Amino acid sequence: MFYPEGPGALHPQTARLLNTIERRFNEFCASYRGLTPEQLLLPGVTGEWSVRDLIAHVTWWEEEALKHVPTVLAGGRPERYSTAYGGIDAFNALMTRQRAHLPLEHVLAQQTTVHRKLIGIVADIPLAELGGNSRIRRRIRLDTYGHYPLHTKQIIAWREASGFSVAQAAQPELFPKST
Repeated sequence: MFYPEGPGALHPQTARLLNTIERRFNEFCASYRGLTPEQLLLPGVTGEWSVRDLIAHVTWWEEEALKHVPTVLAGGRPERYSTAYGGIDAFNALMTRQRAHLPLEHVLAQQTTVHRKLIGIVADIPLAELGGNSRIRRRIRLDTYGHYPLHTKQIIAWREASGFSVAQAAQPELFPKST
């Protein structure tokens, strides 16, 4: 548990959400732990994307949460990706092009900075807005803890297929084999 519950701490509902985000985020980070910088840049993890590209991708979706949470809290609706970009795939392609030049060190630093901001904004969301299927909870789920496992699994599968030992990843038991 990363965030304590109880008197003098976060409300249990907020703490559970933050703990879920952190657990899944840490699983994502653990999926590439032990890889060299050169291995992080190899294409083919999913399509032509490298682990570095997936880290950038997860980060820009956390940025989307940071951008849209205030809008949703204010009662607004973010513009649909289909309207603004031609769809989610088009948005991802645009962001991939915009970030292709960024060095690995910058992508990793940005990941840390953005994730810290995300945790801060989620911790400050009013409790009434965090209900099970609220718009804000759905946005957070789609952009964070519901998104990380997809890419965690892709990295683990790529490591296995490429001969980059999954045992090098922290706590490989977090990544059960697909059946």
